Amino acid sequence: MSTHKEVKRVTTHTLLEMKQHGEKISMLTAYDYSMATIVDQAGMDVILVGDSASNVMAGHETTLPITLDQMIYHASSVIRAVKRSLVVVDLPFGTYQGDSKEALRSAIRIMKESEAHSVKLEGGREVLESVNRILSAGIPVMGHLGLTPQSIYKFGTYTVRAKEEEEAKRLMEDAKLLEEAGCFAIVVEKVPARLAEKVAKSVNIPVIGIGAGAGVDGQVLVMHDMLGINKEFSPRFLRRYHNLYDEIKGSFERYIEDVKNVDFPNESEQY
Repeated sequence: MSTHKEVKRVTTHTLLEMKQHGEKISMLTAYDYSMATIVDQAGMDVILVGDSASNVMAGHETTLPITLDQMIYHASSVIRAVKRSLVVVDLPFGTYQGDSKEALRSAIRIMKESEAHSVKLEGGREVLESVNRILSAGIPVMGHLGLTPQSIYKFGTYTVRAKEEEEAKRLMEDAKLLEEAGCFAIVVEKVPARLAEKVAKSVNIPVIGIGAGAGVDGQVLVMHDMLGINKEFSPRFLRRYHNLYDEIKGSFERYIEDVKNVDFPNESEQY
């Protein structure tokens, strides 16, 4: 008898059950085939093809410049690697704000061209029409509240959101609105831990935090941050599980040295 355990796909329903059973949800970004293979095989619940690709893959200062075509390229690369994880793709800036028909077209393109499982968009009541229209086409939607990086120029800063009572109240209401619309989960970014916990308890759908404390239903980080590939970015909420920048650079330096000293390739490395 084979001991091989069949890989069970994580679905939006799986995440709902995890919340009901009190099991925390693990979520990490990925943007390419090779890394997504490793993330998936590690047993990650959710892979986010984040518009953070704009920063970590393309070197832009913000998430704003990345295009829908570029997001579809990254999402397609990730999807080819994945056997288990639920794949969520960010709708990039300018593809859903203010025009729900455009939002639907963008979401349909992502689903058709990349074969991803769901989309994510930032905002509450102001994007509700877009959320409703995308959901009406049968496309699962993940919300995103708190610090919404696509609105960086409006806020002018990446500091913690919803510290004031008014903004906290609005965030609670927006979470409810997204749940009522039919979102399957919500990311809450950089808000006080007590508020995030309150939000998670007030809705029946999973709330996944980044810089939002441990009282939520799951956590998400950007892969390049948690692996220490980025050196300059170190917010309080980030735990570095590796220091890959120095390790990888060291490998490159040794390779250069071996090439210069004619140490590579050696006898056994040639034909």
